[in-house]
Amino acid sequence: MIGQGYRVDLSALMRMYETNYAKLVRLIPHSDSVGDSCTYEIRGNHFQIDVLESTRYTTLVDIWQQGDTPAYLRPRLTVRLYHDARVAEVCTSQQISRIQPRYDYPNPRMHQKDEKHQVNAFLSDWLAHCLRSGITKQDIIF
Repeated sequence: MIGQGYRVDLSALMRMYETNYAKLVRLIPHSDSVGDSCTYEIRGNHFQIDVLESTRYTTLVDIWQQGDTPAYLRPRLTVRLYHDARVAEVCTSQQISRIQPRYDYPNPRMHQKDEKHQVNAFLSDWLAHCLRSGITKQDIIF
């Protein structure tokens, strides 16, 4: 459509948040106390989940890949889980803090119009890959 800008599909985004929550609660540390972490190995790659913040209704986790590759090439996401709503939302990704629901394009940092959707879709794919590979809380490497 000419003249129409990008519109956030809120219902699709919320469905993704819900499925990400269901997948992520299977992988976060047993106790969601600040400082808790767990590391998983998937085909020689190590991923770590650290609990950064924990309140009655939310938990903030950092998910990142360990390795010898440069930091800018390794995935790193900060995700907030809202336990009362049972949704998980990516808050930061790589060098992007406070991801906006939509961006005008072009923009100074060249974010995609649907950047928020894309990083949450990446989280969904990454979590699905972990669970397909048989990764569960029992596979924790300390």
